[in-house]
Amino acid sequence: MGEYKHYPVMLNEAVNALECTDGKLYIDATLGGGSYSELILKKISPNGRLISFDVDIDAINFSKQKLKDYENLTIVNDSYTNIKKYLDENNIKEITGGIVFDLGASIPQLTSDKRGFSFLTDSKLDMRFNQFGDLTAYDVVNDYKEDELVRIFSEYGEERFSKRIAKKIIETRKNNKIQTTQELVNIIFEATPRIKSKIHPATRVFQAIRIEVNHELDNIKNTLNDVLTLLSNNAILSIVTFHSLEDRIVKQFFKHYSKEWVSPWGQEHALEYIKAEEVYNPPLLELVNKKPIQASDEEIKINPPSRSAKLRAARRINKN
Repeated sequence: MGEYKHYPVMLNEAVNALECTDGKLYIDATLGGGSYSELILKKISPNGRLISFDVDIDAINFSKQKLKDYENLTIVNDSYTNIKKYLDENNIKEITGGIVFDLGASIPQLTSDKRGFSFLTDSKLDMRFNQFGDLTAYDVVNDYKEDELVRIFSEYGEERFSKRIAKKIIETRKNNKIQTTQELVNIIFEATPRIKSKIHPATRVFQAIRIEVNHELDNIKNTLNDVLTLLSNNAILSIVTFHSLEDRIVKQFFKHYSKEWVSPWGQEHALEYIKAEEVYNPPLLELVNKKPIQASDEEIKINPPSRSAKLRAARRINKN
C-alpha cells in the first residue's frame, strides 16, 4: 500500500455526530485516506452500507487497498458534487443514515512536490483535486485579467494586498509565463510589504487560487442543497470545515433551514414577471450542536492545522 499520510481531523467527533446505526446507508463525501470511512464501517457493519466519494485517484487507490476487506463499501471516483446523480443512477432514493464531509485539501495533496498546492516546495502550478480537471493554477495565474485576480484574492483569500499582488503578476507574465509555485511565491514577496505575521505571505493567495481552480465554495453550496433533498427523516449531516469561507456557508445553510424559511411560490411564472407570493415552510434541519465543535488541545499539538477546523452537524426533520 503506497504512502498517503493524512491525519483525519476530529475523526471521532465527526463520525460520532452521525449516530451510526447498523442497517442504514451512509455517505463519506470526501474519502481521502479512508479514516472516516473505516470508522463508519466499523459502526454500521454487517448490515449497513457506505458509499465513499473522491476525485483524487491517489486517495482512491490508497483507500481501496486499506478498506478492501469491507464488502458493504462502494468507492466512487467522482466529486461529491455528483452524489445526487450517482444515487439517482443507482436507484437509491434516500440517504437513511447520514453524510460526512471533511472539506478542504488533504495533507498529501498540500505537501506533494508534484501537485502544486504548496508554497514550501517548488513544482508546476497545478492545484487540481481532480488530476483530470481542465482548469489549473497555471491558467488562473497566466490567463486571468487583473481585476479577476484581485477579486479571487480578495474574496477567496481575504488578502489585504490583492491589488499589489495582481498588478505584479500581470507585469511579470508580460515577459515570461509564470510556471512554478516558487516563481509565484517570489512575486508575492516582491509585491507585499514586510509585516509581522504568523502565516506565510503566500498563504492567502495560494488558498484563493486553489478555491478558484476547484470551484470549492460553489460546490459546497450546490451540494448542500442536493443533499438536503436526499436525507431521510433523522438522517444527519456532519461537516468539518477548515477556513472561515467554508464555515460561513455551512453556518448560514444550517441557520436558514433550522428555522421557518421563505420560498417563492409559482416560480414557473417568473419569466412572465408575475410577483411571487411568499410561502413559509417548516424547519428542515435541527442543529445537533448549536456551536461548532473544535479540535482538542491534544489534537492540535499532534496536528497543528486542525486548530482552524470546525465541526457542525444537523439532523433532517419534517420530511413529507
